[in-house]
Amino acid sequence: MGSSFPAPLRLTLALLWQLGLSAAIQWLGLMVNGSRVAWNETQHCKILDGLVPDQVQLCRRNLELMHSIVHAAKETKGVCQKTFSDMRWNCSSIEYAPSFTPDLMKGTRESAFVYALAAAAVSHSIARACASGELPICSCGSVPSEVPGPGFRWGGCGDNLRYGLQMGSAFADGPMKSSKAGGQATRLMNLHNNAVGRQVLIDSLETKCKCHGVSGSCSVKTCWKGLQDLSEIATDLKSKYLAAIKVTHRHMGTRKQLVPKELDIRPVREAELVYLVSSPDYCTKDSKLGSLGTQDRQCNKTSVGSDSCNLMCCGRGYNAYTESVVERCQCKYHWCCYVMCKKCQRTVERYVCK
Repeated sequence: MGSSFPAPLRLTLALLWQLGLSAAIQWLGLMVNGSRVAWNETQHCKILDGLVPDQVQLCRRNLELMHSIVHAAKETKGVCQKTFSDMRWNCSSIEYAPSFTPDLMKGTRESAFVYALAAAAVSHSIARACASGELPICSCGSVPSEVPGPGFRWGGCGDNLRYGLQMGSAFADGPMKSSKAGGQATRLMNLHNNAVGRQVLIDSLETKCKCHGVSGSCSVKTCWKGLQDLSEIATDLKSKYLAAIKVTHRHMGTRKQLVPKELDIRPVREAELVYLVSSPDYCTKDSKLGSLGTQDRQCNKTSVGSDSCNLMCCGRGYNAYTESVVERCQCKYHWCCYVMCKKCQRTVERYVCK
């Protein structure tokens, strides 16, 4: 278990581990030790205990993919924490991966987002690595079948989304075949949310172009299909997180399915993130629930959104303090071709939750 966790939380995580309730996103732990190896020997596939046999097998057969998967793990953490920096839950649950706080082990709304983002990230990373030439086993995406519009032609090197989805889904969905991934309801939920993440990735594919012509006239454009940055995909997933549906596992016809718990009985829609267990409010520290609380979190006094001092501090109030910041100012462009700036110091007021 990660030694950086408080003692009560380490005990809770240890008990969950002994019960076999490991998260199916243990591979995010590669963000810690995945960069320390060259990934040129099959024994490197054993550096993380949390990888399930299917993932280890994929690793051994496709060692060259692992740099992209390590990159995806790092991006998942960074993008998740940036996307939720204005909310009570700020993605601290994956801070010490492969050890996760209990909220991610129970099928909460937060776990739905993390699973979806991680699934999108691994396919995104592989698809872009193909286009950049980092992966010798794949190349650019196929030329779009649609007829190019007036003034542009298909060219360049598009992201190989097809290969990214093929290998990314094999890796991200692998743990759901393991008994340690929880009961059937948990596995169905995780597979569903993984698929939602990949669908948002697919929907992010857009036409990107580069101009050609005399003096930048753009008389001809070369275009290709490229994916949006993971931060934009995370923003779309955050909207789905806010509208996520609580579900239960019950018979629909001849088999059990996930169905909305508090709505009219209907199948879950493919585009919806789903969760099984309600989340803590993340206001106060509670190791058993996986909540770190919002004490000492910075808040925005003038905001009316989730980062406002009223919402972030859960009505407890806030303390104000001032600090000096140095920033660039009075910048001037000099021909040709650089910018000169002065450094200015100003005092700003900050607010933190009590």
